Amino acid sequence: MALKHLSSSNFLKYFSSIRNKKFLKIKESNKLSYRCSHFTYVPDTVSSTDGETARMNLFQSVTNAMDIALGTDPSAVIFGEDVAFGGVFRCTVGLQDKYGRDRVFNSPLCEQGIVGFGVGLAIAGATPIAEIQFADYIFPAFDQIVNEASKLRFRSGNEFNCGGLTIRAPYGAVGHGALYHSQSPEAFFAHIPGVKVVIPRGPLQAKGLLLSCIRDKNPCIFFEPKILYRMAVEQVPLKDYTLPLSKAEILTEGDDVTVIGWGTQVHVLREVCQLAQDKLNVSCELIDLVTILPWDKETVINSVKKTGRVLVAHEAPLTGGFGAEIAATIQNECFLNLEAPIQRVTGHDAPFSHVFEPFYIPSKWRCFDAVKKLINF
Repeated sequence: MALKHLSSSNFLKYFSSIRNKKFLKIKESNKLSYRCSHFTYVPDTVSSTDGETARMNLFQSVTNAMDIALGTDPSAVIFGEDVAFGGVFRCTVGLQDKYGRDRVFNSPLCEQGIVGFGVGLAIAGATPIAEIQFADYIFPAFDQIVNEASKLRFRSGNEFNCGGLTIRAPYGAVGHGALYHSQSPEAFFAHIPGVKVVIPRGPLQAKGLLLSCIRDKNPCIFFEPKILYRMAVEQVPLKDYTLPLSKAEILTEGDDVTVIGWGTQVHVLREVCQLAQDKLNVSCELIDLVTILPWDKETVINSVKKTGRVLVAHEAPLTGGFGAEIAATIQNECFLNLEAPIQRVTGHDAPFSHVFEPFYIPSKWRCFDAVKKLINF
């Protein structure tokens, strides 16, 4: 009765009368650019030595990596909430049809059970690829990751291990996810010896790094920036290939400021480096950390010794964020090389906002202001 009353209400009649107005059409047509307006995606280029390529977005490259993993390893299995039909972000689409229900299957809606099941499969010698539907919901599985997956090898004196376990999860800001679908929890897992934490910046990296995680002999957590699933498009090699874990990548060489990020934030920082060059004549060296744990200290330290100034940016909150670990290491190893205090530009110490997301994220303008502070100190 209430729904019937609502359907005939003046509000809905009024809404119907304006829904086709010009300004609504403009808003709809600009929806994607608005949601992605805090950065411009710059694709990586593939090496000519990597053979035949295909145009893929990030979720397709993830699918391709898992397809290769299932095809080359008969013990590999994929499971999680809704993965049988392709998952919320379509990352497993078509894989059950190709490999069967015994190898790609839905799990109960229980993250602790998903990871616990993966630990057991890995102990038995299989290669489990577990999907957590959103990184925001990985926390019920925290005990299984912290007290089982990460410690089993050490606890058993290397008699047993679950090194074949890979946990995938979409993560980070997406433009409209608010407090339960936009979190960046990488720092929680950076405190856990025994696991590896990896975050790609695009499709090319996603395929190579995911295959490396699946084949690594340590439990791996693979965070996939969800805002890039469809907007990030690159030519990706069709062949089976991997990229090294725990190796940072210098994307732009520079002499004045070292700029460090990972995942989506790398693309924000690309624009910051260009702004610094155009407006300040400042040369920035941009580093994609790639792997959060264990991270590539050597590449970062060598860069800081050259530039003497450092900016670290990430979407997670400031306090206890992984930028703090980087800053502490730089202070310890490069203290006499520093020309200015290390700058961290991050999310705020508050739940992730919805309508105020543009003010929460470490935008290029907040990062650019930090570069100016570094130069003018």
